[in-house]
Formats: sequence, structure tokens, C-alpha cells
Amino acid sequence: MLGPPEILAAVLPASEGKPVRSPGELAAWLARCGEDERAEPFTFVIGLDGFLRVAPRRSEHVACAGGVPVLSAGEIAFFQEEGRWVVSEVSNHSTGYCPEPASWPAVRDALDRAGLQHPGDFTGPVVFRRCPRCHERNLVKDDDFACAVCGAGLPRAWNLHGA
Repeated sequence: MLGPPEILAAVLPASEGKPVRSPGELAAWLARCGEDERAEPFTFVIGLDGFLRVAPRRSEHVACAGGVPVLSAGEIAFFQEEGRWVVSEVSNHSTGYCPEPASWPAVRDALDRAGLQHPGDFTGPVVFRRCPRCHERNLVKDDDFACAVCGAGLPRAWNLHGA
């Protein structure tokens, strides 16, 4: 977990995220969400057990995961097609875990295991790097590997290990 320590400290031992192991579990959970909630992406994590867990968008990823390490994390959106829920968008946008786009196979496997149709890759992959000079986390945009805070060059390889 790379996000603010106060969020980690506030996490309950039990996961806040809803495990999704089947289309029926997802449909039941989404039915309890408000229409406005269903209209925007949700927070998700892939636990070390390989299962998808979802939570409302304004939830922190570390809370969704119950404060434990994950295989991937990000945002996910669903739409209804022929009476079933389908993944319309999925990204690795999580500033708490900063997963690499290379974490897609864990997401794909969890979605497949849950029986959810998906786009086949991240629809909005995000690249995170820590600045070696000022130590800030950066979201790399347009392949510009420069720190948004101090302008220093950012490494091409993921460097957020336990930071």
C-alpha cells in the first residue's frame, strides 16, 4: 500500500469491498447501489486470492482490500447488455497501490473467473513512478517521464516498491 498511512490505519480488518465471484453476485450488489452510483466507475481490487472486490467509487482502494496487498487495483464501470452486467471500462488508476499496466492478467483472470464479459485489456492504463529527487508519486501522462513537482526525470521502470 503506497497511499496515505492515515487511510491504512483507519481500515477495518474485514474487507469493505464486495467479493464478486459470479454475474449473480455482481447483479445483486449493483441492485443495491443507487442509479447515480451505477452511472460512474467503481473502485476495485484483485485480492491475493485472485478474486474481484468492488466498492463505491469514493472508497479508498486500501479500504476495499481490507488493508492488505493486492494483485491489481483501479476503477471499473459496468453497463447492462441483454439483461446482464458487462464491464465497459477498467483501469489501473489507484494512487493507493499504483499498479503497473502489466497487472492486467490478474484483472482478466478475476473477471473471467467471475464470468464477466470485459474489454480484453485496460481501457485506460495508467503509469505511476516515484521521483528519485523529491520522492513524489507521479502519474505519467503522454509518455512524459518528468516529475510534475520538481521536473526531474522519472525512471522508465516501476519504482514504487514499498514506498
